[in-house]
Amino acid sequence: MKMTTGLRMRIIHRYLGFFLAGIMAMYSISGILMIFRDTDFLKNEKITEKQLNPNLESGELSGALRIKGGVKPDRTEGDIIYFQQGEYNSLTGMAKVKKMELPIILSKMEHLHKATTDSPVYWLNIFFGLSLLFFVVSSFWMFMPQTSVFKKGLYFTLGGMILTIILLFV
Repeated sequence: MKMTTGLRMRIIHRYLGFFLAGIMAMYSISGILMIFRDTDFLKNEKITEKQLNPNLESGELSGALRIKGGVKPDRTEGDIIYFQQGEYNSLTGMAKVKKMELPIILSKMEHLHKATTDSPVYWLNIFFGLSLLFFVVSSFWMFMPQTSVFKKGLYFTLGGMILTIILLFV
């Protein structure tokens, strides 16, 4: 039997799909979770204590505690300064910070999903992205162009492309 381009594409598509099934599941779960990253969905409260220098100003406190958006004091009672993320004792320098965190496995999945070139596994994201692009291209070799399934598939492809363009501008 002669190995045609179509047959070769179907075989690679099949086994690459099996190979990437786990990572595709991970990326889909972490992608859905990232939609809710500005909420406390599935997150647990974690309280940490940190010893800082006493008498820090709000700006210094933000930097010392690494709080994005800065520390904005809500109220002060004696030596204790209360802010949205916790409290700071200006006399002793002790700070208590509340942070909402995903369970460790979900946090690791989200971190991998957002990997940059600073991450040691950024190459995985590149490989995965190229694999998804291969799935897009190779899917057009799944059926013979003369068949009705292929022709209907082209209509679905056009519909998907139109939807994508619409979503880009919403």
